[in-house]
Amino acid sequence: MAIALRKPAEIKKLRAANKIVGGALELLQANTRVGASLKDLDAMAEDYIRAAGAKPSFKGLYGFPNAVCCSLNEVIIHGIPTDYKLQEGDVIGYDIGTELDAYFGDAAVSVPVGIVTDEDLALIACAKDTLYHAIGEIRQGMRFKELSLIMEKFIQSRGFVPLHNFCGHGIGKKPHEEPEIPNYLDGKDPKAGPKIKNGMVFCLEPMVCQKESRPVILDNKWDVVSADGLRGSHYEHTVAIINGKAEILSLA
Repeated sequence: MAIALRKPAEIKKLRAANKIVGGALELLQANTRVGASLKDLDAMAEDYIRAAGAKPSFKGLYGFPNAVCCSLNEVIIHGIPTDYKLQEGDVIGYDIGTELDAYFGDAAVSVPVGIVTDEDLALIACAKDTLYHAIGEIRQGMRFKELSLIMEKFIQSRGFVPLHNFCGHGIGKKPHEEPEIPNYLDGKDPKAGPKIKNGMVFCLEPMVCQKESRPVILDNKWDVVSADGLRGSHYEHTVAIINGKAEILSLA
């Protein structure tokens, strides 16, 4: 497994690409309201990304048709934007990628629409809090499997379960690089596998289900739901390991 170690000049470029992601996510959150259509929100983010001099890196990636993954309610990740207009009580996840000067950015949030249930607020908070807890625990020299176990235990401590078969990942000159970083311990030994080192840049993205970890891909070949058929949530940041700790790159 070859995990790239980025030089400061490369991290600077990755930060620039990710700052645009952060700005686009803030724009979408500010415009998440009852009556907003998913296609209009997608177009709004794409216009923002292009105006900043970047490309929407998800558009065309593996055949994905849009700039933003818009994952509604039971869809946890990879939702395709449609003409659907947001309704009171919905939960919508936005996942955005950018390419700027041959380097990539990637981040995601889950957002309530108007007044949602306490259960949905807890679900959203689980993904967000898992992400920030894990970032705060990262240290140079720990193993990625240890990080996966930290996320799994945190999700379970909130009464939820991590989505299986999808994961965080390295990022750099490609949108998805080594290593794969599941939100659960894959195998039995958290002390196995590669160690986290200075210069590594990767995405952590807790994907949270209510009861069942097994994913189901819907008929459009993109939308991913849990086998339990219940709502999920998703949060993501790109982080760089600088001076032994993780620094978030994907903030506006």
